[in-house]
Amino acid sequence: MIVFSRFFLLCFLAAALAACHSKKKPSLSGEEPVEVSDFISFFPAVKAPYQFADTTLLRKEKDSLLISYTVFTQFIPDSVMTPVFGKGVKPKIYPIARVEKDDIYLFAKAISGNKRAGFVLGFDKKHRFIAGMPLLQADAFPSTQQLAGIDDRATLTKTLLRKNADGSISEGKDVFVLNNDAAVFTLIMTDALDDKITELINPIDTFSRKQKFTADYGSGKMNLVSFRDGRKSDRLTFFLHFEKSGGDCSGELKGEAIMRTATTAEYREAGEPCSLQFTFSSSAVTVKELGGCGSRRGLRCSFDGVYPRKKELKPKIKKTGTK
Repeated sequence: MIVFSRFFLLCFLAAALAACHSKKKPSLSGEEPVEVSDFISFFPAVKAPYQFADTTLLRKEKDSLLISYTVFTQFIPDSVMTPVFGKGVKPKIYPIARVEKDDIYLFAKAISGNKRAGFVLGFDKKHRFIAGMPLLQADAFPSTQQLAGIDDRATLTKTLLRKNADGSISEGKDVFVLNNDAAVFTLIMTDALDDKITELINPIDTFSRKQKFTADYGSGKMNLVSFRDGRKSDRLTFFLHFEKSGGDCSGELKGEAIMRTATTAEYREAGEPCSLQFTFSSSAVTVKELGGCGSRRGLRCSFDGVYPRKKELKPKIKKTGTK
């Protein structure tokens, strides 16, 4: 009888142990609250030094990796996302990696519309949130690459690499540390790019331009409003870049505008606080901010302005001689 009881007890313990090991991990894509330990462990563990590039922001993720905004803001204040996405926007969030040193560093990416950004989130060993900030934000410059990472001393580095027109590479860096007492990531060093961009690359230059107002507008090398054909006949794809006050104030935006009248188009996008109005004439386009563009430009300037239409340069056709 005693042997049977011991055998039964061992079977019960083995079954209980197996049940513990097979316990299904909670889903973070729903609306139900989860434990902070489950939230943190959802991020894949990696060893420092660790680095990821802005191409990670463009990678398509599995639906099973989605972290709902409800679950995310259970542990992270929404103010962490606001500088990139604006108030009231609920981006899709996916884990990138987790690095554990004296504190815990979570790397996540967030997506809303055409905006993509990488964030770092700091927790202490007791799983209490300390601070968070954006590290990378996808841009429209094909000549640049962004990198972010953490080293063995828990120093965070954001690196910007730029390929110049002469083939050389310029590098700029921002270095941060997690300040537990102040509950912020503190910038401790900046190594700026050695010079400013001297050649503007138009990311939509090769798009078709069959519609009436598809053209390049602006003056100088660093002021450009470019329009190309949109997805539908009433839409225009645009790229806008300007520099004012000797380059001290600049702005940039890429998107799709909808024709509201025969000569007026508007840019408005869900989750994007910035909205613009474009008014066309035969010789220029007038740009007017309708609101919320502060995150897309310097604080002391605006997208407002009149940009003259540039003459389209057509390739010259060589004439063949006649005998």
